[in-house]
Amino acid sequence: MLRHLVLTVAASATAALSAVPAASGAPMSGAPMSGTPMPRTPISALMPPPARDEDSGDRLTVTVRGMGNGADGTYERRCHPGGGSHPDVDGACQQLDGKTTWGKDPFGPVAPGTMCTMLYGGPATAHVTGTWAGRPVDARFDRTNGCEISRWDALVPLLPGTRA
Repeated sequence: MLRHLVLTVAASATAALSAVPAASGAPMSGAPMSGTPMPRTPISALMPPPARDEDSGDRLTVTVRGMGNGADGTYERRCHPGGGSHPDVDGACQQLDGKTTWGKDPFGPVAPGTMCTMLYGGPATAHVTGTWAGRPVDARFDRTNGCEISRWDALVPLLPGTRA
């Protein structure tokens, strides 16, 4: 049984490897010899692109609308290393670092079934996209009830406070 399994795996691996084009352009073993050379695949085509500075660290784009206090706009924020157009890059990075714990999403929505106060915090909305702690972020925020206001306030200064 074990011998049959080993032979099956070896045959599958051989078949898979024979389907990969040779990087040197030389015919693969078992390939027919003909007058037409095999097309060459450059090694660089098989490698991932080099890392760029702008690809490293945590990057978020924050779009704020309806604040009415001059805080509306789109801001870029990078951490590790810090940078971007956000008005308080260091404060936003420190706040998010403090809220990042295993098993909790600092951008997560209000849990379904949560009872929230019927408190209206204004028409402000925010959309946060990008990458944080190696995970994609696509979160929307508003101030339509007590839970959403709390969720927003937990991310100040990434999101603007009610006082600009």
